[in-house]
Amino acid sequence: MGGLIWPPSPQEVGRMKIELFADVVPKTAENFRKDGVPIGYKGNGTGVASIYRGPFADENFKLKHSAPGLLSMANSGPSTNGCQFFITCSKCDWLDGKHVVFGKIVDGLLVMRKIENVPTGPNNKPKLPVVISQCGEM
Repeated sequence: MGGLIWPPSPQEVGRMKIELFADVVPKTAENFRKDGVPIGYKGNGTGVASIYRGPFADENFKLKHSAPGLLSMANSGPSTNGCQFFITCSKCDWLDGKHVVFGKIVDGLLVMRKIENVPTGPNNKPKLPVVISQCGEM
C-alpha cells in the first residue's frame, strides 16, 4: 500500500508494506493485487465488485484472525466477497470462519496504529479523511 494522508494539511504519514498469502488463498490475494483501479473501486468504501465480475466464494478459512495487521475480506455473508477489505488492529477470533484472511502488514504497523487513532464519529466513521495513495506492487 502507498502512503496514507489526511487533512487539515494533507501529508503522508507513512507507508505500509503488505505480504499477500497467495499460496493459501490465491483467488482472494489476486483480487487484491490486480493491477489498475479495481472494477468495483468507488473511492468511498461502497464498492462491491471484484476482478471476477461479481461476488466470489470464500476460498478457505485456514488462516485465523490471530494478530494485529492482518488483511481480511469484508463481506455480507458466506461467499459474498467483493473489493472491500479491512485490517485487524488486534486478535479478532470471532471473525474466524466468516472472513477470509489474505495478507498481513510486514512493515508499517505504526502507520496502522496512527490510522486506528484517528478520531471517529457516528458509526465509527473517521472524522478526518484517510486516503490510500500511491499504492502498487513492489
